[in-house]
Amino acid sequence: MTVLQETADKIKNMEIRGAGRIARAAALALKEEAKTIETDSLDEFNARMKAAYNTLYATRPTAVSLPNALRIVMRYKAASVSEARGQIVANADTFIVSSENSVKKIGEIGARRLRSGDTIMTHCNSSAAASIIQTAFSHGKKISVIATETRPRMQGYVTVDIMQKAGIPTTLILDSAVRYFMKKVDAVVVGADAITVNGNLINKVGTSQLSLAAQEARVPFIVAAETYKFSPRTLLGEMVEIEERDPAEVLSLDMQKKWPNLKVANPAFDITPHRYIDMICTELGAIPPEMAYWIITEKLGWEIEDSAENGFGK
Repeated sequence: MTVLQETADKIKNMEIRGAGRIARAAALALKEEAKTIETDSLDEFNARMKAAYNTLYATRPTAVSLPNALRIVMRYKAASVSEARGQIVANADTFIVSSENSVKKIGEIGARRLRSGDTIMTHCNSSAAASIIQTAFSHGKKISVIATETRPRMQGYVTVDIMQKAGIPTTLILDSAVRYFMKKVDAVVVGADAITVNGNLINKVGTSQLSLAAQEARVPFIVAAETYKFSPRTLLGEMVEIEERDPAEVLSLDMQKKWPNLKVANPAFDITPHRYIDMICTELGAIPPEMAYWIITEKLGWEIEDSAENGFGK
């Protein structure tokens, strides 16, 4: 099995998860695919790279970090296969390093917003959100964490493992216990799978209930998001597709057979309105959600969309 197909399968099956990790894995897969294509025909090379792009693009429809990463890596103009290959490899390497550095910067920026003695609630698993918490703790702030299980795939266990390895006091709770525990919370810190042009957050299903509970309790709601998680296509009026996953993740096939008339809904994400978000911590700084338009137009620009619309290697 090729690196490309193996990566696509792992992303689709959620062996690779977390928007940032997915983006970096996809960039690496495109790089490896470019290195293995043996042809002197630029047209053939372009066609095979476009096929690789489409294979990865189809794996997870919601996390905008994936298509943005793919488009960034595929922004090349070349007169030969060797030139095209070199640009793709360089683009992928630059993106991966930039992504990793962005997580560190977000950690430093977000950590300043946390105080010693704070209890932080988080949901699902996000490398950027975890970076904020870990950085604050490494700076000597005595903080503790409340992490949700994040059913049905239990991504909260990944967060708990990270926190435990860092020595951060952590409590694991049921998703349905969020409102009960919110009275003990000083800040909510979550990641992002996508941010729309008006600053709405698309993240793991259940995030919106955290925002509602935080709003009621007057608890700051902080989002950690690299700028490549902002969605340029929403500027064109497109909606972010909410992925509906296999019902078997919620209810076993045996139980589904027992109740043949039962419908099982398993959305992977939900939408948190921008009015419930206090700030978005990016590698460029902490911004209000209303600045999403600026990030998309000034930071990401139109080049990402142009490459998707106009083809690759032109």
